Amino acid sequence: MDSQLKRFFEAYPLEKLVQTIPTGLFMVNTEMIVVYWNDEAERITGYSASDAVGKHCSFLDGTPCNKHCGLFGVNVPKPITGIGCTIVHRQGHRVELTKNIDLLYDADGEMIGGIEAFVDITRLKELQANLKEEVAERTAELEHEQKNLSAVLDGMTDLAYICTEDFEISFMNRAMQELFGELKGRKCYEMMHGLPRICDDCPLPQVKLGSNVRQERQLPISGRTYEIIHSPLYQADGGVRKLGVCRDITERLRNEVELKQANADLDAFVSTVSHDLRSPLTPLIGFSEFLLEQYGPQLDETAVSCLQEIEGTGRRMQALLEDLLTLARVGQVDRPLNSVSVNRVFDEVRQELAVQILRKKARIEVGDLPALRVPEALLIDLFRNLLRNALTYAVEKNPLVEVSGVILRDRVQLRVVDHGPGVTHAEREKIFEPFQRGTCGEKAAGTGIGLATVRKIVRLYDGQVRVVETAGGGATFIVDFFGESLE
Repeated sequence: MDSQLKRFFEAYPLEKLVQTIPTGLFMVNTEMIVVYWNDEAERITGYSASDAVGKHCSFLDGTPCNKHCGLFGVNVPKPITGIGCTIVHRQGHRVELTKNIDLLYDADGEMIGGIEAFVDITRLKELQANLKEEVAERTAELEHEQKNLSAVLDGMTDLAYICTEDFEISFMNRAMQELFGELKGRKCYEMMHGLPRICDDCPLPQVKLGSNVRQERQLPISGRTYEIIHSPLYQADGGVRKLGVCRDITERLRNEVELKQANADLDAFVSTVSHDLRSPLTPLIGFSEFLLEQYGPQLDETAVSCLQEIEGTGRRMQALLEDLLTLARVGQVDRPLNSVSVNRVFDEVRQELAVQILRKKARIEVGDLPALRVPEALLIDLFRNLLRNALTYAVEKNPLVEVSGVILRDRVQLRVVDHGPGVTHAEREKIFEPFQRGTCGEKAAGTGIGLATVRKIVRLYDGQVRVVETAGGGATFIVDFFGESLE
């Protein structure tokens, strides 16, 4: 970091502030060399601070800013706000941005570089392209949202304020000043929430102990709902102030309500269809079995084969409907208040599949599995599908299946390891999609729903699932649970 910028950060404790802002931000010196790069910039661009710091900012291959940046242009007024740009992500794809840029000066008024704050609007652009029939009725709303976004993108984009240990507002960024006016020296609970006393859920005590606190609050002045991230801001004198960063989530909450309703409608549809389709399957399978048992000896080989095919097809359809119903219902179970014994859950699954395990002559080895705050019924579905997958595709030559778990710094990791034919690199994402199966298992019985159900369960409860190659051959399914699942 340049010595001038180092003195700047020593004078103003901004580094912790910008790392908590959910906006990409980087700084350059007067030669356009990157000297600072925050975590959100890494998330948006794919480049870490170690990749970016020390490079000329043109490495992002921005369009049109590589040709017409304007940061140090004498005739270009500063700050420059709400401009569009595209960059090249580290993985090679283009990312659409809206950004603000401004100059940085030291305490003596000498220019020492520039700052850029940016937000990824790629998804917004995709939605605009995909919803052409709705352009007419959405144009006014989108323009309003873009104006709001441009107003918020003022260096730090979202509303940001700092309050003292006495609840007095000591700093407000430009976006917040535009909304509230100048409130320095006023009590935060009075001016932000319209209360005569300290909020019942005030996060300051937790922040003073070093915790980051997230809240959802509606601000009376705007009538909109914000996600507020409260973070400790340590002072040179040993005191702690509270940094609050407010992101408007009103539209997101509305979309979540609509999405939940859409999912409920879809679940109801799947349940109805599944029931209606299962009803005729029962007599179809039953009559096929009856004919084979009662009249099999009197039928020729072709007739017996046809009846067996009818029965087998009916049973496969029945299994598919059951798997589809399970997939549709995932997500309807609330998270338990207490942790669930994962070892006990796995023992239940192993007992349930005991006949298949014996028939396959499989050997299941289980280690000490960490407890999780994930619904027991869904953990059973998760292990049932992972173990069925191993028994179906992977134990013909090597019967060993190993199940283990470990507690890492920020997550619990579960592993189901087999030593079968494995999954090709090209198919490792494909097999988690509904009705998709790897080439190694195309001839085995199965519905193609099991691993899709696993992924849906894991995503609903703060996790992710992937498959890698087992050392020596085979497939290792890795499930990571984060966040509330660990409590």
